[in-house]
Amino acid sequence: MKTLPVALQVYSIREEAAKDFKGTMEKVKALGYDGVELAGLYDIPACEIKKILDEVGLVAISAHVSELMNGGKELSEIFDDYLTIGVKYIVVPYLGEGMRPGDEGFDAILAKMADIGTKAREKGLTLLYHNHDFEFNKMPDGTYGLDYMYANTTPDQLQTELDTCWVNVGGENPAEYVKKYTGRAPVVHLKDFEGSKSEQMYELIGIKQEKKEVENTFRFRPVGHGKQNFPAILEAAVEAGASWVVVEQDQWYDTPALECAKMSREYLKSLGW
Repeated sequence: MKTLPVALQVYSIREEAAKDFKGTMEKVKALGYDGVELAGLYDIPACEIKKILDEVGLVAISAHVSELMNGGKELSEIFDDYLTIGVKYIVVPYLGEGMRPGDEGFDAILAKMADIGTKAREKGLTLLYHNHDFEFNKMPDGTYGLDYMYANTTPDQLQTELDTCWVNVGGENPAEYVKKYTGRAPVVHLKDFEGSKSEQMYELIGIKQEKKEVENTFRFRPVGHGKQNFPAILEAAVEAGASWVVVEQDQWYDTPALECAKMSREYLKSLGW
């Protein structure tokens, strides 16, 4: 059975990484991860991030970069930082309200993303988009917003980092959606959950919402400890030509973040990954 290298999205252990980046990376390596997907640099120079990861023995395969669409840094500075670190993929991690499929002016947002992707490609980087569930809202032409994004950009401009949890929450089969983007899905996010879609679930990823009196049954879980069918998802990732899978857990509860990361890795090892 073919397998792929497994990375951990550093957002999953963000509090530990912020306190002691090198020590936390050593722990990630000891858990059996092959690489990491960065989510910020914690005010550490890019050259130092590179040095730490090289010393620890982790590959920085990709990075979530909120500044790509939200500003705060020049594109040239962003590209230089991540080229120094050695990442292959830079990722648009989230679109705020007013920027999403179906919002007024979304075509302009998509054009901006395509332009960033073109410029990234010229530097040797590939731009990916990391979905949530709101991309499964329907566009005027009847297609999902996520499919609209890829239909209106080229693979050279934009590729996909499918988050399999949010695909499921959006009402689609994660494994089938990964296969749908064969050749355009180099990195696949492995994320597990329990419960069902809730109006309050975005509070769990740090997005402030108006409080409503609704029962919130949605909870993120370590990979293999929720409702996802990971054998099918992993098989689909291989079939789709992915290069990496990335474990991500946006929030944790009674179990510490690093222990959750360990549980996810141990589950994947039990499948031969």
